[in-house]
Amino acid sequence: MDESAFLTAADATLARIGLALDAALETSDAALDWSLNDGVLTIECDDESRIIVNRHLPNREIWVAAKSGGFHFRAHDGRWRDVRGNDELAAALVRVLKAQARIAVRMPELPAN
Repeated sequence: MDESAFLTAADATLARIGLALDAALETSDAALDWSLNDGVLTIECDDESRIIVNRHLPNREIWVAAKSGGFHFRAHDGRWRDVRGNDELAAALVRVLKAQARIAVRMPELPAN
């Protein structure tokens, strides 16, 4: 994937994640804030911890940093897949958000194209 295609796909993915967070917050009493700035999505949880989802241009990956660890996702067969396993980005985010932010998020498909 060339740089332009990666940036387009990664930015679209980060925007979809933000929309899913907004939808979840409409029906939840969870206290979290999120922001998206220059390819970095920051989720501030009510316990003052953070979940960071960002694009990493040199490796053409999306990285997730959470209390449970760091995860790297690369485009593979049209999906963002964990480089150390076969987990998809959407499933990993649902799990991380439930554990750390105590919010159930219905994550849409997050295509890597």
